[in-house]
Amino acid sequence: QVQLVESGGGLVQPGGSLRLSCAASGSILSIYDMGWYRQAPGQQRELVATISSGGSGYYADSVKGRFTISRDNAKNTVYLQMNSLKPEDTAVYYCNADVRGSTFFRRNFWGQGTQVTVSS
Repeated sequence: QVQLVESGGGLVQPGGSLRLSCAASGSILSIYDMGWYRQAPGQQRELVATISSGGSGYYADSVKGRFTISRDNAKNTVYLQMNSLKPEDTAVYYCNADVRGSTFFRRNFWGQGTQVTVSS
């Protein structure tokens, strides 16, 4: 199986920065797209940013210019650098990955989530 473990969440003041990390482990041959989603209380889960295996990024309009997604393919890890944080960025952030494994061709996996709270 495959596990995704997020880290880096926490409490930050408006205008501050945080860097999230998500490491994938298990029976992995390769990882296709990786991404970050978030879910605020009472809201649906929404896309924040995705990145292809070749490094092409896609961002939701709400985070363009403030967030940067990157990945280290050698470490099976994806990052989300979040700058100029706003209270409306408060949510649980989830890592997502499309994986080719040793026993399956392609499956989608989620991490357990990490809380990001932006408040003064």
